[in-house]
Amino acid sequence: MDKMLFVYNPRSGKGSIRSGLSGVVETFTAGGYEVTVHPTSGEKDARETVKGRAKDFDLIACCGGDGTLDEVVAGLMDSGVRRRIGYIPAGSTNDFGNSLGIPKQMDQAARLIVDGKVFSCDIGRFNEEYFVYVAAFGAFTDVSYQTNQDMKNMLGHAAYLLEAMKRMGTWKSRWMRIESEEFCDEGEFVFGMVTNSNSVGGIKGLPGNNVELNDGLFEVMLVRNPQNLIDWQEIITAVLTREESSGKVVRFKTDRLRILSREPIAWTRDGENGGEHTEVELVNLRQVLDIIVDAGLEPVMHEILS
Repeated sequence: MDKMLFVYNPRSGKGSIRSGLSGVVETFTAGGYEVTVHPTSGEKDARETVKGRAKDFDLIACCGGDGTLDEVVAGLMDSGVRRRIGYIPAGSTNDFGNSLGIPKQMDQAARLIVDGKVFSCDIGRFNEEYFVYVAAFGAFTDVSYQTNQDMKNMLGHAAYLLEAMKRMGTWKSRWMRIESEEFCDEGEFVFGMVTNSNSVGGIKGLPGNNVELNDGLFEVMLVRNPQNLIDWQEIITAVLTREESSGKVVRFKTDRLRILSREPIAWTRDGENGGEHTEVELVNLRQVLDIIVDAGLEPVMHEILS
């Protein structure tokens, strides 16, 4: 029997994994796996567990939000071994799971891990750390990790909106220099994100058009500082219509970029606190993550994600 390490966050979503745990493990066992179950006990526990134990298993499955998946992937990268990853989304947003077409129903996602096919997708390196699908700075990017988990469980997306409303009017622009082969400029920016996903913050299509998760390229969006209401209207229109070119919204694809700032800037990685930095290098690690998806999905992955 193949050996599976199943890591789950008992607090993700509404804690539904607790009631569904038995059925999930039964599905894995019936699928021919010898399952070792590990509930996480706090921040970084999933990462350290996978880092220390990945070599002893054939497959690493996890259940939780995007932050849980981020820790599992980071732990796998730290371990130096390559293993298949199975993901059961159980968070409030689940951007990456949505981009991969992974079912939101726990039993269906577990069955997919047993019957699905490996899809090798990109992830990002953020200085010496990793991110699965998004690294971002600026207005409202701290909402996801500063929103109370119990409130997320009770209110879902409304919890994020309430937290975001508290921050209205508190954002400010930052001077930054952006360096890549495709784009190089400096100025005042209020927001930026580097993504490998078709959905960010629960908003499908926000990263742009023609998103592919295994092409070795990030989708980058940068928002310049608006000076007046007309600028804000231009920004909103450009973001919602996914314009490729705008005076206030910059979009481009790249496999590597560097972002410099005069003062420390707070970043998020996959919705979690990414620390404050004055220099960030982001590198696309092409097709290093072997994640299980629907066996019929890969041939039409581009069509579904576009």
